[in-house]
Amino acid sequence: MIKIKEKGLQDYNSTWQEMVSFTENRNNHTEDELWTLEHRSVFTQGLSGKPEHLLKETEIEVIKSDRGGQITYHGPGQLIVYCLIDIKRLGIGVKQMVSIIEKSIIDLLSDYSISSHKIPGAPGVYVDGSKIAALGLKVKRGKTYHGLSLNVDMNLSPYSLINPCGYKDLKITQMSNLTDNKPDLDQIKKQLTKNLTKYVSRSWNKGA
Repeated sequence: MIKIKEKGLQDYNSTWQEMVSFTENRNNHTEDELWTLEHRSVFTQGLSGKPEHLLKETEIEVIKSDRGGQITYHGPGQLIVYCLIDIKRLGIGVKQMVSIIEKSIIDLLSDYSISSHKIPGAPGVYVDGSKIAALGLKVKRGKTYHGLSLNVDMNLSPYSLINPCGYKDLKITQMSNLTDNKPDLDQIKKQLTKNLTKYVSRSWNKGA
């Protein structure tokens, strides 16, 4: 079973430390968890992040994180799902976990008649080459934390201040630009966590 926790609007640093603590203190019998939330405006740099990908200093804080990847932006109207999953117990690797996350997002977007795709070597989900969802994981002793961000209905202008995910001129999009009706964040949370639970459970059943 996977426990779903709704955490509302959160600061990045406090949530990050909470994930680290959960991961360090869990044992082989601890239930996996998915945390759904939004973050206050923040840029985060991954472990391989290069400072030149921040194009302009602003009042938006920049935090160096321990996840994979380069710089990205988080803000209200973007759905965050943190995936605290024991992949060692599941018998899968990090690449398979990334595929589970990407497929879960692609299936969700399909429900809204949004055709999306992956790009080899560039983790995330794209619509006609524009990025709509980013992901970055940290694996510690076979357990993941961090996860995904899906642009639902947010202010995209801070992305112009960075090379998103380290790619110059990468276009960014969101669900509200691609659907006729305003997307319901709460409904999207339920659908996406349902997809993630389904695919993680399938991996568990294969490994059992």
